[in-house]
Amino acid sequence: MRALLLFALPMMLQVANAAERTRPSGRVVIQSDDVSRFFSVLDASGGKPNADDLQRGYLHAGTDALRSFTDSRIGSMDRLADAIQHKPALFAKARTCATALPEIRERVAKALDRLGTLFPSARFPPVTVLVGRGNSGGVTTPDGVVIGLEALCHADWMQPDIGDRFVHLIAHEYVHVQQPGASVDVAQPTLLYQTLLEGGAEYVGELISGQPANAHLRRWTQGRECALERQFARDSAGTDLSQWLYNGAGDETRRGDLGYWIGYRIAADYVARADDKAGAVATLLTVRPESAPALFAASEWRPACGPVENG
Repeated sequence: MRALLLFALPMMLQVANAAERTRPSGRVVIQSDDVSRFFSVLDASGGKPNADDLQRGYLHAGTDALRSFTDSRIGSMDRLADAIQHKPALFAKARTCATALPEIRERVAKALDRLGTLFPSARFPPVTVLVGRGNSGGVTTPDGVVIGLEALCHADWMQPDIGDRFVHLIAHEYVHVQQPGASVDVAQPTLLYQTLLEGGAEYVGELISGQPANAHLRRWTQGRECALERQFARDSAGTDLSQWLYNGAGDETRRGDLGYWIGYRIAADYVARADDKAGAVATLLTVRPESAPALFAASEWRPACGPVENG
């Protein structure tokens, strides 16, 4: 199965880079004006803006995405002003990432064009890059993708190259926009289902941008595949996600978010075994709790070192 995977991915990448889609890059809205406004306020205040400064120059003048992100993640301009005062290095580092935004915007636009080739019914809501208070790398809803510049800039454990980190994560999150399941809260989802959602976004994200968002997991998992895959096989039907998903960066003893790595492998096996690759990608993106077991069975994924031992 691993050999099939090696052939399937280049084939899908060729499709993604083939003839031009009807939606050119200019039709995809990738906005970062909030970033410029934030640093203008920061500079005008000598690096110490108060809540009123931020309210007038940043929030009131900002995008709808910024206002929504303030409600859900920042909390208030008072809290943002407090973060700037107590974590100045975080925002100084964010400025270095801001200089890379023109190149990032161009690469993301190309990736989203490839998404349209692979998934003709894809939706193209805006991507917004803004500055938060360091507590969220972003949010994804059916209305678009919002990226917290300062938080993602600080996450250099993901990808050392700033451009790669932003492009591959935005691609991953934009795939979630196409997944009906990603916008619906499921009470106690199984590990298998949630892993397929994230793994599908990793796999398709790689098809359109060149790498999965969590490529760092490939390096850490080398030599650990057997134990991890067997553990996942034992855990997959349960609802405890804590060892596999949304559990932070982790450390050298065990990395966080290993379900993204497992899910990518299952997704790749599923597409590799399908005769209709484009149809398989569409099925992967529309997985739901009730269809997850059948998709998993069709992938024929299993621990590479053999089945889980009983007892």
